[in-house]
Amino acid sequence: MKGFGNMMKEAQKLQAQLEALRADVATKKVEANGNQEIVSIKIDREVINPDDAQMLEDLVLAACNEALRKSREMVQAEMGKITGGLRIPGLTP
Repeated sequence: MKGFGNMMKEAQKLQAQLEALRADVATKKVEANGNQEIVSIKIDREVINPDDAQMLEDLVLAACNEALRKSREMVQAEMGKITGGLRIPGLTP
């Protein structure tokens, strides 16, 4: 059973590393942070047309989705550094 004990220690070590990583990526920013929260929106005044609110809404929606996509990619890249690219259910997104 010595092997099982070592495996448990490694799992605990990995869990601690993942928790530290989660705290770290929460501080990193693209347009969204590692907690999948939009942190900033910048609107170019040239695209603001009071007669075409739909266009502005579409642009904001597209920008938000792109920011969240980049945030997910950042988190996956950081998680991959710890897990070696392994997909571990419950630990990796």
